[in-house]
Amino acid sequence: MAEPHDRDARPDNERARRPHGRPRREHRERRTTRDPPQGKAIRNSEDGRHATQPLERKERREKRVARETQKRSPRHETRNPERRRRNEPTSHTSSERSSNPLNFESLAKLDAYNESTSRKTQEHEQLLAPKDKDRAHERPLKEKVASGRVLKDKSRHRRKSEYGREKRRVVSGPLAEEGRVRKRGGYIAEESGKKRFGRKCWIAVLIIVLILVILIPVGIYASKKHGGGGGSGGSSDDGADPTNDNLNGVNENDIPAAAKNTYLDPFTWYDSTDFNVTYTNETVGGLPVMGLNSNWDDSKQANENVPPLDKTWIYGTLPIRGVNLGGWLSLEPFITPSFFQSYKPNQGIIDEYTLTRELGPQKAAKTLEKHYAMFIKEDDFQQIQAAGFDHVRIPFSYWAVTTYPGDPYVPKISWRYLLRAIEYCRKYGLRVSLDLHALPGSQNGWNHSGRQGAIGWLNGTDGDLNAQRSLDIHTQLSTFFAQPRYKNIIAIYGLANEPKMIALPTSAVLDWETKAAAIVRKSGMQQYIAVGDGFLGLSKWQGQLSGVQNVMLDVHQYTIFNKNQINFPHQKKIQYACQGWTDQMKQSVNVATGFGATICGEWSQADTDCALYLNNVNTGSRWEGTLPTGDPTTSVTTPDCPPNSGTCSCDKANADPSSYSDDYKQWLMMYAEAQMASFEAGWGWFYWTWATESATQWSWKAGLAAGILPKTTWQRDFNCTSNVPDFKNLPDNY
Repeated sequence: MAEPHDRDARPDNERARRPHGRPRREHRERRTTRDPPQGKAIRNSEDGRHATQPLERKERREKRVARETQKRSPRHETRNPERRRRNEPTSHTSSERSSNPLNFESLAKLDAYNESTSRKTQEHEQLLAPKDKDRAHERPLKEKVASGRVLKDKSRHRRKSEYGREKRRVVSGPLAEEGRVRKRGGYIAEESGKKRFGRKCWIAVLIIVLILVILIPVGIYASKKHGGGGGSGGSSDDGADPTNDNLNGVNENDIPAAAKNTYLDPFTWYDSTDFNVTYTNETVGGLPVMGLNSNWDDSKQANENVPPLDKTWIYGTLPIRGVNLGGWLSLEPFITPSFFQSYKPNQGIIDEYTLTRELGPQKAAKTLEKHYAMFIKEDDFQQIQAAGFDHVRIPFSYWAVTTYPGDPYVPKISWRYLLRAIEYCRKYGLRVSLDLHALPGSQNGWNHSGRQGAIGWLNGTDGDLNAQRSLDIHTQLSTFFAQPRYKNIIAIYGLANEPKMIALPTSAVLDWETKAAAIVRKSGMQQYIAVGDGFLGLSKWQGQLSGVQNVMLDVHQYTIFNKNQINFPHQKKIQYACQGWTDQMKQSVNVATGFGATICGEWSQADTDCALYLNNVNTGSRWEGTLPTGDPTTSVTTPDCPPNSGTCSCDKANADPSSYSDDYKQWLMMYAEAQMASFEAGWGWFYWTWATESATQWSWKAGLAAGILPKTTWQRDFNCTSNVPDFKNLPDNY
């Protein structure tokens, strides 16, 4: 039948235009009788059929090529005139819209158009080929750019969604040809296999950065708490580790096998700065000279008010203005509380004895040597000189010399730092007062003697043994410091810091001090020997130790440790310094009424006992009435701040000095200047102390920075010759 053949032979696009693929019956009937339109071939004629069918197949094939070309076009620019004509509106009837074969002229035009379109497409693809090649070379370079950068070719294929996130258009064109497709979390360049950062990757990176920002400071803080760091006076962890460059030219093989990994091996030292690292086993008095340089210079002068080291200082005429290096070579909890804060109260870590026992030998040695190296450095001596000081009192402990069975202390390492400190003092013209702060057995039972608790020196089962050990230590020390290099630099030699003579037999202490002084003189030292007043009171020392030449009485004056003085109002505290202490010093320095040569070896401007651990680790204060010692004579369970002054609190006393009121700063300055004037009525003074971690009112370094101490020790506005203000605007409990 002609009708099915005629329908099947029509082009595909013409069949698609029929609603159901089949024409209405009347339309089919009309086509058999209607004359063919002008210019169209008769499809059912023999000639027309043989001529038209190959052309129709060619037409369909070329249209398919055109459609494929259109899909491949990167910009969708290929146009189909047949499609455009199909979409244009027309007034033809349905029978006129029925499919009719194209004549030869129309087919020729269509062939020419398709050939032109195909040629343009090929030219366009050839034009894009070099660019695609360039992009292929550029991709590896672009992938090295920091994650998160948006490439320009990507920005043309993104659009904002209603949530503010960028979405990718359907992958097509050059992007599909390059093989880049959108994946979760970012883009993947399939050719290179490298993943580029997306939003989730950036969120992960941000979380990691935030964690590090939080953990690093916490770790540093925790490290400082355990190792002794931070605060106004420097710390064990303050600053970078020493470089120890002076070891570069030393051969480790030059260290004898017997000395390797001992305190004589410079390659085991935490800090070798300014030490002589050439090995020697030479000793003087049984104490090593390892670390000392062979030359020294005593021509330096601390300031224009005092003589150089190699010139005579006339004591009693020219006052001593010195400072202590407390809490350095002999630990004191309130100076470096970070050593003790990391432990729980029930662990009982309260002094250097319990601390080193807890740490163990190796960790204790490492921890404390770092403290020795970093808490006090050369820069501190330079600042001490600039502040107007001329003397430095250096407390140290017997384990710098030796230790005994059962001692957990770190032996001998602090000795090297003591010797270096003396050389730094020499460099800046500062004279030295040596202070043996801790004796075997403990001479007072306080934490700064090494071990808090019972007194085991001249007392108890091993009292005599420890007294003899102390004399042996002085034999070694005085022999060493009798060397010519120390003749000018060491001015005062202390026998024992604060022996608690109110708890020990006075005669036993005096007898021991007489023996110790004889050892020092026998060794060849002619410097002044310092002995503590033992808290007996200056008036009780008249005529004592009269057989010892060049001996000096060392008194320590604090109002805050006395129940009848800590509660003085602000005005009365200054008046007491100007009158009470001045009178005591004048009486003591006069041999007719007192001992003779007298200095104040310790004092501070603190007007409360509120500093952390000042009264021992994990104990309270007299000021707040939180000091139950178990001894009725020393316990304070009710506030002992000035009466009628309101609530007693340590908060303001322990506050940062930047929060101090102007009136309080004025009072602190005047209180310090009053004490300096008072003690210069004797032979002078040493402030306690130079540096602390947090106790500002006990640190000259911190007080100077806070503006509550004079810029130099001799530039003072108050000298006790004028009236003391009443400080009515300053609460007495502040």
